Amino acid sequence: MSLRDPNPARKNTPKRVAIVIANPATSTTTGWPVGFWWSELTHPYYAFHEAGYEVEVFSLDGGRCEADALSDPHDASGYSASDLITLGFIHTPSLAALVERTKPVSEIDVAQFDALVVAGGQAPMFSFETATALHAKFVEFYEAGKVASALCHGVALLRYARLSNGELLARGKTVTGFANVEEDFADNAVWSMGALPKDKHLMPWRIEDELKRLGANFVQAGLWRGFAVRDGNLVTGQQNFSGTETANLVIETLGR
Repeated sequence: MSLRDPNPARKNTPKRVAIVIANPATSTTTGWPVGFWWSELTHPYYAFHEAGYEVEVFSLDGGRCEADALSDPHDASGYSASDLITLGFIHTPSLAALVERTKPVSEIDVAQFDALVVAGGQAPMFSFETATALHAKFVEFYEAGKVASALCHGVALLRYARLSNGELLARGKTVTGFANVEEDFADNAVWSMGALPKDKHLMPWRIEDELKRLGANFVQAGLWRGFAVRDGNLVTGQQNFSGTETANLVIETLGR
């Protein structure tokens, strides 16, 4: 079921989505540079474009953003080499430029958009705690009855976002996000390479554990499976392989 748009003048205008990506940050657990994850921008962007939506890209502070290296199809690891959607995005100058000149979240006019989608990557785990403008915009979308969506480590914002009555937005909601089984996999991968001692973890805290502690109904589909869930106008996606599933739930909610 699509959310009802009370403005009949908008019936023939395209839906509009604001996608938020993280600015560059430094991991406090590893000291490594961290950023957004390419597929969590590009796969939703592609799905929205195919649905006839208009999309704008924002970041916490605006300006140039950088992706986590493993999410780049050109990275020597080959981890994302098969991600042809991201490859096409990066090699399309008009699209690649969207990451070079993002607008700050504070400039999002909620009245001009139908949905907000917050992408993940590693940076959100280290920068979203103080991202009060993002918390406020996310809640503003939610309380306006518009779609508020986050995926992967972008779901970290639900640890902090509070409704206008002071209650945590996540409490009592069915949500997903980067799951413990995936955090275990990531930790084991860096331990096996000797890139991190076994008494340290990649992330300073875990989304699944924290959201359960806060009273959310956290669900997940298993290791690296594309998965998204909707609870009213709140849409969340599990991890970096869930961008299309997340976008499709947004589209299903809004209609075309």
